Amino acid sequence: MGSRTKARECALQALYQLDTSAGDAREAVRGVMAHFDEADPEKADPDTARFADELVRGVQSERAAIDALIQKSSTHWKLDRMARVDRNILRLAVYELLRRADVPVRVTLNEAVELGKKYGSEESSAFVNGVLDRIAHLELAGATPKKS
Repeated sequence: MGSRTKARECALQALYQLDTSAGDAREAVRGVMAHFDEADPEKADPDTARFADELVRGVQSERAAIDALIQKSSTHWKLDRMARVDRNILRLAVYELLRRADVPVRVTLNEAVELGKKYGSEESSAFVNGVLDRIAHLELAGATPKKS
């Protein structure tokens, strides 16, 4: 597993944790990273932790705008009715689409779909792909380029 893929998994788990209970983003990432590092200590990497932390704090700081975009783009689905895993995969990916110029759009979409396959339900990957495709191609088509 690549460093950024691992960071996205950690970020997803931290976002899920923050979605279920209040807490500090940095502490949530530290807790998830500690679990990953215990499972595979040879892959402990400060760059992974840094990227995961950047993703979680970025999502948390822009959550209202991210949620509004997801809500606008998800046909017939209210945000609070979405599966918690799917909702947080979408938040993570939308943040990357909006703010991470260093990550190509197709990489963001592929990574989100893979997270849906690994952590979501049978339908998660298709649902995530559909919503993100709409956001990436319709909503962001006329938007300004991503900022880092």
